[in-house]
Amino acid sequence: MGVGQVKPLEGIKVLDVATLFAGPFLATVLADFGADVIKIEHPKGDPARGHGQQKDGVPLWWKMLGRNKRAITLYLGDPKGQELFLRLAREADVVIENFRPGTLERWNLGWERLHAENPRLILARVTGFGQFGPYAQRAGFGTIAECMSGFAAITGEPDGPPTLPPFGLADGITALAGASAVAFALYHRDAHGAGGQQIDLAIIEPILSILGPQPTVYDQLGVVQQRSGNRSVNNAPRNTYRTRDGRWVAVSTSAQSIAERVLRLVGHPEVIPEPWFQSGKGRAEHVEVLDGWVSAWIGERDLQDVMAAFEAAGAAATPIYDVSDVMADPQYAALGSITTVEDEELGPVRMQNVLFRMTETPGEIRHTGRRLGADNEDVYLGLLGMSREEYDALRERHVI
Repeated sequence: MGVGQVKPLEGIKVLDVATLFAGPFLATVLADFGADVIKIEHPKGDPARGHGQQKDGVPLWWKMLGRNKRAITLYLGDPKGQELFLRLAREADVVIENFRPGTLERWNLGWERLHAENPRLILARVTGFGQFGPYAQRAGFGTIAECMSGFAAITGEPDGPPTLPPFGLADGITALAGASAVAFALYHRDAHGAGGQQIDLAIIEPILSILGPQPTVYDQLGVVQQRSGNRSVNNAPRNTYRTRDGRWVAVSTSAQSIAERVLRLVGHPEVIPEPWFQSGKGRAEHVEVLDGWVSAWIGERDLQDVMAAFEAAGAAATPIYDVSDVMADPQYAALGSITTVEDEELGPVRMQNVLFRMTETPGEIRHTGRRLGADNEDVYLGLLGMSREEYDALRERHVI
């Protein structure tokens, strides 16, 4: 970070009391861009510490999810724990929680209490189904949202089962939407002299919003989109194709000019003047013949030759990467998309960098996810001014 540069959220204080993925990743995004995030965990630890691979007992997912956050423990089911949380919330700008609706209220830490104590506070409430409605009290996770949104119904081969993503897709989309919502709320508060507000963020909604015009199409035409594998219902050719040397390549022709270049490349320019070829919809209706030509052309060539030809033609194609390919790719390297961070337990650790580059207020990874309760003394003894005697007594009671 250059001299004089500040981070966009510098000075913003955030309490991350959420668990697992959507809420905590929302907080990670805020922390990457300068917010002072205190990660509050149950004394037994966030369940996310037990997800995914470990090295020598050290959770690897946590190193990314918990990065740039101060890590403290606090049991909110204890009245003393509630009191300590309230003291922290009085000085905070944002609280992120993902308990079932009514849980904070049961602990006397609901919106009315928090707002009375800190009128400038923004409370981001992340749940599966939102704060009200017939499903509000149901357990809700990303998998549920991926199914209920319609995503799973259109994912997979036409004659196969609905397919779920092998990672937290809905959680990640929710986290990014939530980071936008928090930024909007902060701007409204600070630019317009307003107070804080609640953000009701249901995991089932952000993924629904990016699934295209399906609700409008259904409303106007009664059409329900079906599974189409790797093909697109909007244009063709668009699929994955196997090369002669056994690699896989994806081709996309969303733009008309790209579709024309692809058909010239594979030796069938004669169809370009056809009326049906002039729109994505028309090309999608002729997908079998278009896919057949592209598949045959690619199948007769090795990956290196396919990619060289597509690049020379100005057409859009890419090899199907796994993570080892990502880590070795020169474009990702040029962008710094994977960065190396020194970890207190593991030494140098590579992980995804911050989401985007900003010329004047860049984000930064200051440290990886911390050990459970690593910052207890810093926060309780330093920030809150607690005595050593009180601190030790609360530890013995397992409040912290």
